[in-house]
Amino acid sequence: MAQTPKILGRRLIAQSRLFRVEEIELEFANGARRRYERIPGGRDSVLIVPLLDPETALLIREYGAGSERYELGFPKGVVEPGEEPLVAANRELQEEIGYGARCLRIIARLSLVPGYIQHRSLIVLAQDLYPSRLPGDEPEPIEVVPWPLRELDALLQRDDFDEARAIAALFLVQRILKQEPDPSTAETA
Repeated sequence: MAQTPKILGRRLIAQSRLFRVEEIELEFANGARRRYERIPGGRDSVLIVPLLDPETALLIREYGAGSERYELGFPKGVVEPGEEPLVAANRELQEEIGYGARCLRIIARLSLVPGYIQHRSLIVLAQDLYPSRLPGDEPEPIEVVPWPLRELDALLQRDDFDEARAIAALFLVQRILKQEPDPSTAETA
C-alpha cells in the first residue's frame, strides 16, 4: 500500500456562504510535490430511499440550482451539528415527503468527488413509513412521486433522474430487498 503524501501547507483561497476552497501542497513518497485545490471538511449529508411498501419508492421532484431545472430524486439534506445521521434522515423525510420511518438504516457511505471534495453522503433505507409532517426550509412545495421498483429501467431512462448517488442508492436498495424481507411484515417473537 502506498504511503500517504505529507501535507506541507494549506491555505484558504476562496470562501462563500456555503463553501470554502483550500489549496494544499503535498509531497509524495517519491519526492514529487503538487498543489491541489479542494473543498475541505463540512458535514455529512443523508440521501434517503423511502419505501412506501416493498414495491414502491417515494421520489421527490424539486428544483436543482446546479442543473437549473426540476430534478427527480430522493429526499436529502445535511446532518446538523450534534444530530445523529438517522435522526437527520427521519427529519428530512418528514420535511420533504410528509412521512416518518420506523425502520431506518445506513446502507452505504459514498464519496462524491474524492479528488476535490472531502464530503460523504450517507445512503439511508427508510421502511415502515407513517404519515408525519414537519415544516421544512424549501422555498416551494415538493412534489412526491411514488415509483414502482419494477419500473427501474424506465426511471433510469428519464432525463430528470440523473443524480449519481440516487442511482447508486437504488441499486444498493434493490440488492438489499432481494436478500431480506420487509421489516414491517416480519413476525416478532
